[in-house]
Amino acid sequence: MARKSLIQREKKRQKLEQKYHLIRRSSKKEIRKVPSLSDKWIIHGKLQSLPRNSAPTRLHRRCFSTGRPRANYRDFELSGHILREMVHACLLPGATRSSW
Repeated sequence: MARKSLIQREKKRQKLEQKYHLIRRSSKKEIRKVPSLSDKWIIHGKLQSLPRNSAPTRLHRRCFSTGRPRANYRDFELSGHILREMVHACLLPGATRSSW
């Protein structure tokens, strides 16, 4: 189980990303449209003034049940070992166990 503080920090980042998403997207569109370099620098300064944690690259996918940040499967939102346990317990329909 992941520490509660890390999970809360990740939730805070998600809220910030949603809050500043439109501002960030519109600023990036403006940068593409503006022909002069000096105007691009001004818009870029506005982008840099936004909080760092509002950037979408700072987000991590976490396991739905344990909160583990690594080895996540996007389709199931589960980490690898939890997914394996659920497949072995026949809790995921259509998933087959690997055998070699």
